[in-house]
Amino acid sequence: MRFTQVLCSTASAVVLAGLFTASAASAQEADIQTVDSIVVTAQKREQNLQDVPVVVTAVGAKLLQDTGVKDIKDLTILTPGLTVTSTSSEASTTARVRGVGTVGDNPGLESSVGVVIDGVYRPRNGVSFGDLGEMERIEVLKGPQGTLFGKNTSAGVINIVTKEPEFGFGANAEATIGNFNAHALAASVTGPLFGTETLAGRLYVAARERDGYNDVITGKGPSKRDQDADQGVYTVRGQLLFVPNDEATFKLIADYTKRDENCCGAVQIRTGPTAGILNLISGGTAVAPTAKPYDRVAYSNRGAPSSIEDKGISLQGTIDLPIGELTAISAIRNWRTDNGQDSDFTTADVTYRNKDGTNYSEFTTYSQELRLAGKTGNLDWLVGTFLADEKLDTKSNFLFGNDYEQYMGRLLSRSAANPAGIANFVALLTGRAPNTTFTPGQGLRDAYSQRAKTVALFTSNTYQFTEAFGITAGLRYSADKKEVSTNQSNSDGGVGCGIALSPAGQARIAGIVGAAATPTIVGNLCLPWANPLFHNRHTDQSRTDREWSGTIKAAYRFSPEVFSYASFARGYKGGGYNLDRTQSSNGLQSGVSGVLPIYDTSFEGEFVDSYEVGLKNTLFNRSVLLNVTGFYQKYTDFQLNTFLGTSFVVRSIPEVTSQGVDADFLWFTPVRGLVVQSGFTYAKTEYGDDKVPNDPGNSLALLPGNRLSLAPLYSASGSLTYERPVGDNYKARFNVGAKYSSDYITGSDLLKPKTQEAYTVVNARIGFGAASDAWAVELWGQNILDEEYTQVGFNGPLQGSSGLSAASATYVPANDSLTYNAFLGAPRTYGVTLRARF
Repeated sequence: MRFTQVLCSTASAVVLAGLFTASAASAQEADIQTVDSIVVTAQKREQNLQDVPVVVTAVGAKLLQDTGVKDIKDLTILTPGLTVTSTSSEASTTARVRGVGTVGDNPGLESSVGVVIDGVYRPRNGVSFGDLGEMERIEVLKGPQGTLFGKNTSAGVINIVTKEPEFGFGANAEATIGNFNAHALAASVTGPLFGTETLAGRLYVAARERDGYNDVITGKGPSKRDQDADQGVYTVRGQLLFVPNDEATFKLIADYTKRDENCCGAVQIRTGPTAGILNLISGGTAVAPTAKPYDRVAYSNRGAPSSIEDKGISLQGTIDLPIGELTAISAIRNWRTDNGQDSDFTTADVTYRNKDGTNYSEFTTYSQELRLAGKTGNLDWLVGTFLADEKLDTKSNFLFGNDYEQYMGRLLSRSAANPAGIANFVALLTGRAPNTTFTPGQGLRDAYSQRAKTVALFTSNTYQFTEAFGITAGLRYSADKKEVSTNQSNSDGGVGCGIALSPAGQARIAGIVGAAATPTIVGNLCLPWANPLFHNRHTDQSRTDREWSGTIKAAYRFSPEVFSYASFARGYKGGGYNLDRTQSSNGLQSGVSGVLPIYDTSFEGEFVDSYEVGLKNTLFNRSVLLNVTGFYQKYTDFQLNTFLGTSFVVRSIPEVTSQGVDADFLWFTPVRGLVVQSGFTYAKTEYGDDKVPNDPGNSLALLPGNRLSLAPLYSASGSLTYERPVGDNYKARFNVGAKYSSDYITGSDLLKPKTQEAYTVVNARIGFGAASDAWAVELWGQNILDEEYTQVGFNGPLQGSSGLSAASATYVPANDSLTYNAFLGAPRTYGVTLRARF
C-alpha cells in the first residue's frame, strides 16, 4: 500500500475541507463532511483520525491559505500550545510546544521541537522560517516524538508536507499587494511530462518583498538605513513524481530559497541610567529617552543586514514488497546565514558584528531514512533506521566601535556626583594613549567547526488484541558522536585586558580605584571579546551519546463514538557544545590567577518522561470531534541557553515539569459550508525548586519554582470558515481565526520588566470568485486588531548601572536599573490577493 498524501491528527481543532484524503474527497463531493472521513498517518501508517493515540494539530491546505500561513511563525494562530519567536535575525527562530523549547541564538544547541519538511529532518528551527511554498498540510505533534520522527524531538515535531506533482495539468498564479509596501508574486505549474502517464512534475516560484515594520534612527552612522524588519524572500521548488507501476513510487524534490533582509533591530522597553553616557558619546539621542516600544522606533547606527540561503535535494522511494512497504528518503541540504548587527542597539558606536563573511553559520547535512512497514495478522509493524551526518561551520566577529573605550571608561567611573563619568578613564587605568586600549574595528574573531554523526534504529508496532483493545510499542536506539574544533583569536591580541591582568596593571588600577574595586574593574576590561587568554587558542573536543527512547500506548474503544488511550514516552535530545566564549566574571578561571579560562564547553543530553491520557469523542452523527488529553512531562538536564549580557551560556537545569490539558473541537455544522474549530491548552511548565548549578553571578536566581519564559499558562485558538455559492457561477468565502495567550515572561532570566501581558491576535480573510476557482479576489488582514506584543525581551548589552561610589570610591555592582530591549511581534498588516487557476 502507498502512504496517503494527506496527514491529519487525532486531536485536531483545525481540520477543514482540503485536509482530507481521497476517501474524504468523495465525502465532500456528496456534500457530507464527517469526522470519520479523515484518514491519518500520524504513526506513519494509514489510520482513521479518531483511532490514533497521538496528540497533534493538523492544518490542511485550504485553511493554511485562509489564514495566510507562509511559515511556522504564522502557524501559531492555529495551534494552541505552540509559540514561535525570532530574536537577532529571522535565522534565530525558536519553536516551543507546551512551553518547552530550545532558548537562544547559539548554533551549538539542537532544537527541542524538531522540524521535518517532506520527510527530511532539519537541524534547526530557523531553517523552516521562510516561504514554504504550496503546502498540503502542516502538523504539530505535541510531546516527545523520538521514536519515529528523526532525532532530538523531546518537546514535539512540526511536520510539513508540500503538494506533490499531479498527472492532470494545472497552473496557479497569485499577486498580492499590502501595507508596508508589500508586494508578492507566486506561480506554480503541474502535470505529466513527456506525454507519459508515469512521470509528473511540479514547479513553484515566488518572490515576496515588504518594507520594514520599524523606523530606525541611525545617528552618525555609518548605516543610513531608516527601516528595519523588512522582507525579501525568493523561492523556487521543483518536484518530479515517477510511478512506474502500482507497486512503486519515487519522488525527487529540489528547492532553493534566498532571503535578503534587515533584521532585527530592538526597541527599548525600559531606558536605564546609562542613557546619559550613551547620548554624550554619540553626540545625540542614542536610545529612546522614554521607552515607548510600540512607537516602533529602533536606535541603531550599524544596522542589521541579514542574508539566508537554504538549498537541498531529496529522493523518496516507496516500494511494495511481499512482506511490506519499503520507504527510503535520502537528502542533502545546505543552509547558511550571514549577518551583521549593531550589538549595543543604540546610535552610539559601542560594539557591532560586521557582515563581511566572518560572521556566519553554515550547516551541510546528509540524512538517510529507511523504513519497512507491514501487517501480519493482528500486528501492524514497522522497523527502520535513520542516519545523519551534519557539518556545522560557524564564524563570529564582535568588534569595538569608535565609542567603546570612552563608553566603558565613563561607565566604570560614573558616580552620583559625576553621572557622566570621566573622559579617557580607560587610558588612565592602562597607561596607554586615549582610544588605543580598545582600538575601533578590533575585537573577537572566532571559528568553530563541528561534525555530528547520528545512527539510529527504531521500531513501532501495534497489536490489536480485540476489536476494541490494542497496544502500541515503539523503541529507538540512538548513537550520536560530536566533534568540535575551536579556533579563537583577538585581532588586537587583547592588549587592554592583558595590561589589566598583569601585576603592574592591577597595581596601577588599585592605586586609582582602590583594592576592593580592582577585581570588578579588571573583569570589565576583560570581557570575553577582549580577553587575551582566548587569543590564538585552539581546542578539540569530542563526545559520544548512546541512548534509548521510545513509547508504549494502550488504546480502548468503548463504543464507535468513544476512543480512549493512555501512553508513556521517553524523549531524548543529545548533548553538545556551547559555541561561544565563556569565562568567570573576573576574566580568569575561578580561584586561579594568570591561567586559561575553563574550557570544557560541553553540556549533557536532555531527557523527558511523558505521560498522557486521552479521550476522543465523535458525536452527533459523526459531525463533531471533541478530544481531551491530560499530560505530565518531566525533563531532566534541561538545556537552558541564556544571554548574560556579554555571552551565551548553557546550563543544565536539573528538573523542568510541564503538566496540563489539551482540548480540541471540530464541528461540521448543519449550515452548509460552515465549519467551526477551536483548541485549548493549559500547560503549567515550571522549573524545579533546586538552585541552578554553576550560576556564580546569580543571574538565574529567579528560575527555581517559577514558570519558564515564553510559556503561557493558557492558550486558545479558534477559526470559523463559511463558504456559500453566490448565484450559479460564483462563491464567497469568509474566515476569521484568533489566538489567545495568557501572560508570560519573555526573558530567560525571568525578570519582571520582560513580562508580556495576555494578548489576542486575530486574522481574517474575505474572498469572492468563480465557483470553478478559475479566479478569486481576497481581502485579508493579519493581527487586524493591531495587538501589541513582545517576542523576546533582553538586557541592553553593557547598559547596567554599575559605577564607583562618590562617597567611598568603591565599586557599586549593577542593580535592577537596567535598560531592557525587546524584539517585537508583527503589527497589523493587510492587503489584497488575486488568484487565478488554469
